[in-house]
Amino acid sequence: MLAALLRAFAALPTPPLRRVVLLSLVLAVASFVVLWVGAAVLLDRTALFGWAALNWVVDILGALAVLGLTWLLFPAVVTLVTGFFLERVAAAVEARDYPGQPPPRRAPLREILATTLRLMGLTILLNLLALPVYVLAPGINVFLFLGLNGYLFGREYFEVVALRRLDVMTVRAVRQRFGGRVFAGGVVIAGLFALPLVNLVAPVIATAFMVHIFQELRRREPQFLAP
Repeated sequence: MLAALLRAFAALPTPPLRRVVLLSLVLAVASFVVLWVGAAVLLDRTALFGWAALNWVVDILGALAVLGLTWLLFPAVVTLVTGFFLERVAAAVEARDYPGQPPPRRAPLREILATTLRLMGLTILLNLLALPVYVLAPGINVFLFLGLNGYLFGREYFEVVALRRLDVMTVRAVRQRFGGRVFAGGVVIAGLFALPLVNLVAPVIATAFMVHIFQELRRREPQFLAP
């Protein structure tokens, strides 16, 4: 898995991915700013107390909360925003490292949208529900964040890659069969999203990383992962 991650990082400066990396950076920064401004405007219009000084203190604490909430929701939002470009990443990595494969399956747009929206909506909802634990349980919150988002991002990015080669039902069966491997890959991806600056290009790295994991599984059990 470490080798797959290193190969994903190594692919970033290659010509086929440079444009996608730049686009990912722009969309990631824009997503972060929109999340931040939206939360800040909502907070600014909310006065909890009649005493201005107390509201000022609440606003300062709220600003920190806005930053934390923005950071928490950022991975799901930026994955959703960049989702339409991740196909290019998978195609570029396959062409570079796994040449000679048959043309990929053309997944219907509604299939991609349904999968992405369902998982990203679930990611946002579950992270909001877990917010009290993130705030009140130092130490435990790290494991909860990695475990919860590792499961969700493992599913999301594995399906982004696998749906290019397999139909929906087969992808689900494969994901269940190799659940531990997919989950471990998802934990790595969740860790990437937690790192400042790295998280701006995390969708690109995560997609390339999962391509290598998927191809390794195909090599190990070609009869199970045949198109």
